[in-house]
Amino acid sequence: MSLNLRYMRLADIRQVAAIDVICFEPPWSCESYTFEINESRVSHMVVLDQQTDQTLPLPRPPQSLRARLRQRLLGDAQALYSRGAILGYGGLWKIDGEAHISTIAIHPANRGLGYGEILLAGMFGKALQLSAEYIVLEVRVSNAVAQRLYQKYGFSRIARKKNYYRSDNEDAWDMRVALDRDTRHRFFQLYETLRRQHGFSDGYSHASRPRG
Repeated sequence: MSLNLRYMRLADIRQVAAIDVICFEPPWSCESYTFEINESRVSHMVVLDQQTDQTLPLPRPPQSLRARLRQRLLGDAQALYSRGAILGYGGLWKIDGEAHISTIAIHPANRGLGYGEILLAGMFGKALQLSAEYIVLEVRVSNAVAQRLYQKYGFSRIARKKNYYRSDNEDAWDMRVALDRDTRHRFFQLYETLRRQHGFSDGYSHASRPRG
Protein backbone atom coordinates (compact mmCIF):
# COMPACT_ATOMS: atom_id res chain seq x y z
CA MET A 1 0.00 0.00 0.00
CA SER A 2 1.27 3.48 -0.87
CA LEU A 3 -0.02 6.76 0.54
CA ASN A 4 -0.56 9.85 -1.58
CA LEU A 5 -1.32 13.41 -0.49
CA ARG A 6 -2.96 15.40 -3.28
CA TYR A 7 -5.52 18.05 -4.17
CA MET A 8 -9.15 16.96 -3.84
CA ARG A 9 -10.98 16.34 -7.14
CA LEU A 10 -14.67 16.30 -8.02
CA ALA A 11 -14.51 12.51 -8.36
CA ASP A 12 -13.50 12.31 -4.67
CA ILE A 13 -16.61 14.00 -3.31
CA ARG A 14 -18.71 10.85 -2.79
CA GLN A 15 -16.04 9.23 -0.61
CA VAL A 16 -15.20 12.48 1.19
CA ALA A 17 -18.88 13.19 1.94
CA ALA A 18 -19.31 9.67 3.30
CA ILE A 19 -16.48 10.24 5.79
CA ASP A 20 -17.88 13.67 6.64
CA VAL A 21 -21.30 12.15 7.50
CA ILE A 22 -19.62 9.84 10.01
CA CYS A 23 -17.31 12.44 11.56
CA PHE A 24 -19.34 15.65 11.75
CA GLU A 25 -22.82 16.89 12.62
CA PRO A 26 -23.88 18.67 10.54
CA PRO A 27 -21.70 17.50 7.64
CA TRP A 28 -20.82 19.62 4.64
CA SER A 29 -23.02 19.07 1.60
CA CYS A 30 -21.70 17.69 -1.68
CA GLU A 31 -22.49 21.10 -3.18
CA SER A 32 -20.20 22.74 -0.63
CA TYR A 33 -17.30 20.53 -1.69
CA THR A 34 -18.03 21.26 -5.34
CA PHE A 35 -17.87 24.99 -4.59
CA GLU A 36 -14.61 24.64 -2.65
CA ILE A 37 -12.98 22.72 -5.52
CA ASN A 38 -14.37 24.58 -8.52
CA GLU A 39 -15.27 28.10 -7.49
CA SER A 40 -13.62 29.29 -4.28
CA ARG A 41 -10.51 31.38 -4.94
CA VAL A 42 -9.18 30.91 -1.40
CA SER A 43 -9.73 27.19 -0.86
CA HIS A 44 -7.11 24.42 -1.08
CA MET A 45 -8.79 21.06 -0.46
CA VAL A 46 -6.64 17.97 0.12
CA VAL A 47 -7.13 14.20 0.38
CA LEU A 48 -4.92 11.37 1.59
CA ASP A 49 -5.53 8.29 -0.51
CA GLN A 50 -4.07 4.80 -0.72
CA GLN A 51 -3.06 2.79 -3.73
CA THR A 52 -3.55 -0.93 -3.16
CA ASP A 53 -4.12 -4.11 -5.13
CA GLN A 54 -6.88 -5.20 -2.74
CA THR A 55 -10.58 -4.46 -2.85
CA LEU A 56 -12.14 -4.71 0.58
CA PRO A 57 -15.42 -3.46 2.08
CA LEU A 58 -14.96 -0.17 3.92
CA PRO A 59 -15.49 -0.87 7.65
CA ARG A 60 -18.68 0.73 8.98
CA PRO A 61 -18.75 1.90 12.59
CA PRO A 62 -22.01 1.69 14.54
CA GLN A 63 -24.36 4.44 13.34
CA SER A 64 -27.56 6.02 14.56
CA LEU A 65 -30.73 5.84 12.49
CA ARG A 66 -30.26 9.52 11.64
CA ALA A 67 -26.75 8.90 10.34
CA ARG A 68 -27.91 5.92 8.27
CA LEU A 69 -30.65 8.00 6.70
CA ARG A 70 -28.20 10.76 5.83
CA GLN A 71 -25.91 8.19 4.29
CA ARG A 72 -28.77 6.78 2.22
CA LEU A 73 -29.46 10.30 0.92
CA LEU A 74 -25.86 10.40 -0.26
CA GLY A 75 -26.56 7.34 -2.37
CA ASP A 76 -24.80 4.98 0.03
CA ALA A 77 -21.59 6.84 -0.79
CA GLN A 78 -19.50 4.92 1.72
CA ALA A 79 -17.91 2.92 -1.08
CA LEU A 80 -15.29 0.19 -1.26
CA TYR A 81 -11.67 0.26 -0.30
CA SER A 82 -10.11 -0.04 -3.73
CA ARG A 83 -7.40 1.59 -5.80
CA GLY A 84 -7.32 5.22 -4.73
CA ALA A 85 -9.56 4.81 -1.65
CA ILE A 86 -9.61 7.97 0.43
CA LEU A 87 -8.44 7.67 4.03
CA GLY A 88 -9.04 11.27 5.05
CA TYR A 89 -9.28 14.84 3.86
CA GLY A 90 -8.77 18.45 4.85
CA GLY A 91 -9.36 22.00 3.75
CA LEU A 92 -7.27 25.17 3.94
CA TRP A 93 -8.46 28.72 3.24
CA LYS A 94 -5.81 31.36 2.51
CA ILE A 95 -7.14 34.89 3.08
CA ASP A 96 -4.58 37.70 3.20
CA GLY A 97 -1.95 36.64 5.76
CA GLU A 98 -4.13 33.98 7.40
CA ALA A 99 -4.24 30.29 6.55
CA HIS A 100 -7.35 28.77 8.12
CA ILE A 101 -7.73 25.00 8.44
CA SER A 102 -11.44 24.73 7.69
CA THR A 103 -11.81 20.97 8.14
CA ILE A 104 -9.76 17.84 8.75
CA ALA A 105 -10.99 14.27 9.20
CA ILE A 106 -9.85 10.65 9.03
CA HIS A 107 -12.30 7.77 8.65
CA PRO A 108 -12.70 6.16 12.12
CA ALA A 109 -11.40 2.84 10.76
CA ASN A 110 -8.07 4.52 9.92
CA ARG A 111 -7.45 6.54 13.07
CA GLY A 112 -4.41 6.09 15.27
CA LEU A 113 -2.11 5.38 12.29
CA GLY A 114 -0.62 8.85 11.85
CA TYR A 115 -2.77 9.76 8.85
CA GLY A 116 -4.23 12.86 10.50
CA GLU A 117 -0.71 14.17 11.09
CA ILE A 118 0.10 13.66 7.39
CA LEU A 119 -2.91 15.80 6.45
CA LEU A 120 -1.98 18.46 9.00
CA ALA A 121 1.61 18.55 7.78
CA GLY A 122 0.45 18.84 4.18
CA MET A 123 -1.73 21.83 4.98
CA PHE A 124 1.04 23.36 7.09
CA GLY A 125 3.37 23.07 4.11
CA LYS A 126 0.72 24.55 1.82
CA ALA A 127 0.36 27.54 4.16
CA LEU A 128 4.11 28.12 3.89
CA GLN A 129 4.00 27.82 0.10
CA LEU A 130 1.22 30.43 0.04
CA SER A 131 3.32 32.80 2.20
CA ALA A 132 0.86 32.84 5.08
CA GLU A 133 1.89 34.67 8.22
CA TYR A 134 0.04 32.36 10.60
CA ILE A 135 -2.33 29.36 10.68
CA VAL A 136 -5.57 29.22 12.65
CA LEU A 137 -8.04 26.42 13.41
CA GLU A 138 -10.84 25.52 15.81
CA VAL A 139 -10.96 22.33 17.85
CA ARG A 140 -13.40 20.92 20.38
CA VAL A 141 -12.32 21.60 23.96
CA SER A 142 -12.89 17.88 24.67
CA ASN A 143 -10.65 16.69 21.82
CA ALA A 144 -7.40 16.34 23.73
CA VAL A 145 -5.84 14.03 21.12
CA ALA A 146 -6.17 16.60 18.35
CA GLN A 147 -4.95 19.40 20.61
CA ARG A 148 -1.78 17.48 21.42
CA LEU A 149 -1.10 17.00 17.71
CA TYR A 150 -1.60 20.71 17.00
CA GLN A 151 0.62 21.68 19.93
CA LYS A 152 3.33 19.41 18.51
CA TYR A 153 3.38 21.70 15.46
CA GLY A 154 3.50 24.86 17.56
CA PHE A 155 -0.18 25.79 17.85
CA SER A 156 -1.28 27.54 21.05
CA ARG A 157 -4.73 28.19 22.51
CA ILE A 158 -5.66 31.82 21.92
CA ALA A 159 -9.34 32.06 22.88
CA ARG A 160 -12.31 29.92 23.84
CA LYS A 161 -15.31 30.19 21.49
CA LYS A 162 -18.51 29.56 23.40
CA ASN A 163 -21.13 27.18 21.92
CA TYR A 164 -19.13 26.95 18.70
CA TYR A 165 -20.42 23.54 17.57
CA ARG A 166 -24.07 23.65 16.51
CA SER A 167 -24.75 19.94 17.06
CA ASP A 168 -24.23 20.06 20.84
CA ASN A 169 -23.12 23.63 21.68
CA GLU A 170 -19.68 22.48 22.80
CA ASP A 171 -17.03 25.19 23.07
CA ALA A 172 -14.03 25.33 20.75
CA TRP A 173 -10.47 26.43 21.26
CA ASP A 174 -9.18 28.96 18.76
CA MET A 175 -5.61 27.70 18.17
CA ARG A 176 -2.95 29.55 16.19
CA VAL A 177 0.68 29.35 15.20
CA ALA A 178 2.81 32.16 13.77
CA LEU A 179 4.97 31.00 10.87
CA ASP A 180 8.19 32.51 12.13
CA ARG A 181 11.71 31.19 11.57
CA ASP A 182 11.72 28.82 14.56
CA THR A 183 8.30 27.40 13.65
CA ARG A 184 9.40 26.77 10.07
CA HIS A 185 12.56 25.02 11.22
CA ARG A 186 10.60 22.76 13.59
CA PHE A 187 8.06 22.00 10.88
CA PHE A 188 10.65 20.92 8.31
CA GLN A 189 12.17 18.53 10.87
CA LEU A 190 8.76 17.05 11.74
CA TYR A 191 7.82 16.77 8.07
CA GLU A 192 10.97 14.87 7.11
CA THR A 193 10.50 12.49 10.05
CA LEU A 194 6.92 11.89 8.97
CA ARG A 195 8.00 11.18 5.37
CA ARG A 196 10.55 8.62 6.58
CA GLN A 197 7.97 6.91 8.80
CA HIS A 198 5.16 6.66 6.24
CA GLY A 199 6.84 7.02 2.86
CA PHE A 200 3.93 9.04 1.47
CA SER A 201 4.13 11.04 -1.74
CA ASP A 202 3.16 14.71 -1.56
CA GLY A 203 1.47 16.15 -4.62
CA TYR A 204 -0.24 18.87 -2.59
CA SER A 205 1.86 21.08 -0.34
CA HIS A 206 4.24 22.28 -3.06
CA ALA A 207 1.89 21.84 -6.04
CA SER A 208 -0.07 24.50 -7.89
CA ARG A 209 -3.84 24.39 -7.49
CA PRO A 210 -5.39 22.50 -10.43
CA ARG A 211 -7.46 24.51 -12.87
CA GLY A 212 -11.17 23.76 -13.23
